[in-house]
Amino acid sequence: MNKDLTIKIMNEVLSTLDKKPSELAKAIELKRPQAIYDILNPNKKVGISKNMAESICAKFPQINKPYLLTGEGSIQNKPIQEEVTQLAIGGVMMVPLVNQYAQAGYMMGWSDVAYIETLPKIPWIVDKEYKGKYISFEVRGDSMDDGMKHSYEQGDILLCREIGCDYWKSRLHFNAWDAFVIVHKTDGIVLKQIVDHDVENGIITCHSFNPIYPDFKVDLRDIAQLFNVVKQQKNK
Repeated sequence: MNKDLTIKIMNEVLSTLDKKPSELAKAIELKRPQAIYDILNPNKKVGISKNMAESICAKFPQINKPYLLTGEGSIQNKPIQEEVTQLAIGGVMMVPLVNQYAQAGYMMGWSDVAYIETLPKIPWIVDKEYKGKYISFEVRGDSMDDGMKHSYEQGDILLCREIGCDYWKSRLHFNAWDAFVIVHKTDGIVLKQIVDHDVENGIITCHSFNPIYPDFKVDLRDIAQLFNVVKQQKNK
């Protein structure tokens, strides 16, 4: 791969992740941060190594590894699915389901279109046009169950709409939604209420309906996907 293309790819990585070279080096725990500057230097015959590409994609799964190594395709992985709309007013949407037992697999394959296609699909009856990217998640655990009507109980099925990461840079409309599904890069899939968003530092505060679980903070940089809960099917 020629040097001009290598520089273009690295600049796209930095632009997509909104990071300086030193910040990217720190994020991927690069032992020699100067390596990124060498890639950007037209006088240095240095490219993006396979190990560096793997480190970048492990930390930022939205980045397309083949593009880093070959320049083919696009910088970001394809969306998990195209926009879904109802078939007709009062119609039905068929949406992939991630049940409790598939959540570990989803953590590995959320950005793989082929994997998403293998998930079972369940029907959702809708009374208006729903546009966006949707996944259904089955509730696991009791952290959002306080015994009240608004609770999300173990086994409930949720229709969730993805919030694109571009929207994370401005204040999330967390007061407009009762709950969010957070796909954390290392800690798994959790259902929580978001009660605060520190936009400047990219930190959200998560809250459980069940009072035995304390609030905690999450760095948005550690999140792979974020969904708001649109509808709920109770586990009967």
